[in-house]
Amino acid sequence: MTMASPTLSIRVANECFEDYILNCEFTFEVTGYAQVQIGQPVAQWPVTPVEPYLKNYGIDSEEFCNYRDGGDGTVLVAWLDEDPVGHIVISKHWNGFAHIDELAVDTVARRNGVAGKLLDVAQFWARKHYLPGIVLETQNNNLAACRLYENYGFVVGGIDHLRYRAIDPTTQESAIFWYLLFDSVDSVDSSEL
Repeated sequence: MTMASPTLSIRVANECFEDYILNCEFTFEVTGYAQVQIGQPVAQWPVTPVEPYLKNYGIDSEEFCNYRDGGDGTVLVAWLDEDPVGHIVISKHWNGFAHIDELAVDTVARRNGVAGKLLDVAQFWARKHYLPGIVLETQNNNLAACRLYENYGFVVGGIDHLRYRAIDPTTQESAIFWYLLFDSVDSVDSSEL
């Protein structure tokens, strides 16, 4: 007897979002800090290794409540069968791009295509709103996320080495701004996904 593989679906967040956040683990392992080289593949970025440690930015479900009610943004949750395993928060940014405010996948569900599917839906949302592309930020210590965005087609548009200095004046952490530029801003038909 063969077991069916789990079904991945994306749904608009509902009142269960807070429970999902509290019951998932979103940490990632930091093994080093990359020196971002704009125009070079992530695999070629020099990395200063550090003693590995787990990093968690902390996710506050209340922070994104207004996205669920407004027309300029949305919160979407990925489900493997009946288990919520990831989410994406996307909104219209002041500069006219779609902005991914947050993308997170539970550690137990990583490497199952969840992040890619969430990015697919974010792209659909951005095109549906006639936006020219998507922007997001990650950090130079989250190399797995950098590889994900690069493989999806995002390019580095800028680096901010001072963004986290108020939190820790000695940090090596830098913000990396990634852009996915659309060839056209025509709306997308749902059959294209």
